[in-house]
Amino acid sequence: MKLWNTRKGLFLTVEQKVYPVPETGLDALLRMDDLHGYMDQIVGQGSVAEQLSPEDLLAPIQSQEVWAAGVTYYRSRDARMEESRDAGGGSFYDRVYSAERPELFFKATASRVSGPGQPVRIRRDAHWSVPEPEWTLLVNPRGQIVGCTIGNDMSSRDIEGENPLYLPQAKVYQGSCALGPFILLATKPLPPTTGIALAVERAGAVAFSGSTTLAELKRDPAQLVEYLFRDNCFPSGVFLMTGTGIVPDDDFTLAEGDIVRIRIDGLGELTNPVVRA
Repeated sequence: MKLWNTRKGLFLTVEQKVYPVPETGLDALLRMDDLHGYMDQIVGQGSVAEQLSPEDLLAPIQSQEVWAAGVTYYRSRDARMEESRDAGGGSFYDRVYSAERPELFFKATASRVSGPGQPVRIRRDAHWSVPEPEWTLLVNPRGQIVGCTIGNDMSSRDIEGENPLYLPQAKVYQGSCALGPFILLATKPLPPTTGIALAVERAGAVAFSGSTTLAELKRDPAQLVEYLFRDNCFPSGVFLMTGTGIVPDDDFTLAEGDIVRIRIDGLGELTNPVVRA
């Protein structure tokens, strides 16, 4: 089942059939004791003829916070160590990669999140900016993973590399996050063979491309959620980005006008143009 947030409301699609969701928003859905059972009831009521238009799609979020996990892939560990080596922070990333406790950080409020086709931003005071394609979990208020989507964790690598304490400025700003195009409602995680691909288009050509699989994800998703919910609560649920295994080369930086395309098997493609804040 795929849950879509649109300008006309929420819709569910199953095998190319479209079902309107009468609830007022994602907040109410996530508070339900049996979300998937409720969706089965909607399917039983019959579909509608209306088709979803790409122009109507919004980010699949209402009031949820977005959090992120860092250094969950070996490639991310290497990149973070390299970018912060001059600042003396390289060893921190090596240690957190091997530690029991994961790195978790706040990423965005709903107002900072871009949806499909909406622009993501690079900071005006950054000189080295990259997209980070991430399998993103949707977790209900009880800490149960109920679905997933595609996330783009935009990052200013030069700001974080200057000093690891600048991480919030490198990660949290208007347009620094994108989610979509839909939420896959599922009780089981995606298989390790799931492919993740990133392509950045510039002036009609591919400026960067890379791929990985979920098999390279070091952390157990359930463990990440458990740590996130320690001494914390999310009354309307929360999105949790699980880290990136695709990091562009050090000589690559995003530019205004680029198009970022992130594809994850089973989750479709999230496409966003790039603007400078």
